[in-house]
Amino acid sequence: MSDVPESDDKLEGFMSHLIELRSRLIRAIIAIGVILVALLPFSNKLYTFLALPMLRSLPSGGHMIATEVTTPFFVPMKVAMMAAFLIALPYVLYQAWAFVAPGLYNHEKRLVLPLVVTSTILFYTGMSFAYFVVFPVIFGFIAAAAPEGVAVMTDIDKYLGFVLTMFMAFGVTFEVPVAVVVLVRLGVVSVAFLREIRRYVIVGAFVVGAIFTPPDIVSQSLLAIPLCLLYEIGILAASRWKPKEAQ
Repeated sequence: MSDVPESDDKLEGFMSHLIELRSRLIRAIIAIGVILVALLPFSNKLYTFLALPMLRSLPSGGHMIATEVTTPFFVPMKVAMMAAFLIALPYVLYQAWAFVAPGLYNHEKRLVLPLVVTSTILFYTGMSFAYFVVFPVIFGFIAAAAPEGVAVMTDIDKYLGFVLTMFMAFGVTFEVPVAVVVLVRLGVVSVAFLREIRRYVIVGAFVVGAIFTPPDIVSQSLLAIPLCLLYEIGILAASRWKPKEAQ
């Protein structure tokens, strides 16, 4: 009979965690929804801003097209939703942090919070790098490579899909230093091992660049070279913050 109160306590604790999780999720969703409502009147302008790298690369008189009846309405709305999520991302991550923080030790809190902040900044940086540096190069290459007499007129929905893929690729790529530090801190790999596999990482970086960018060496290098540099930065950071027993 002594097990019953213990079971009740465990069930009560589990339910309280579920309630807390639901509360955090609702707050995050409300934050995204409020920002989305505020951005919807500007959805067309947001898409225009997103399409600027492509529009600037098109020849004189070139433009983008919509091949579906509802595309001109839904595509800008998708862009507004993406922008709302990105703007609300710090608050969403804060809600996640607030949910898990009570179960962490002090030394884990000191590690996790900087990693969350750093990873958010790096993800934004990766997207910005893609937009301001990579897109002009890629779209300029595409426009220049088009055969004579072929008009480059990209569908706005397909353009959005391509841009989102590139944003994810570069956003995740810029998370490499965080991933390296976490792996070393958890004892999964050592700094010495990361240095040993450097040559394989370089080859893998160019393979990833070939997968996610157009088939020209410049575009591939714009993804591969930052990935290699960020890997080295991750090794340097992990060397300073590796577990004491590994030092």
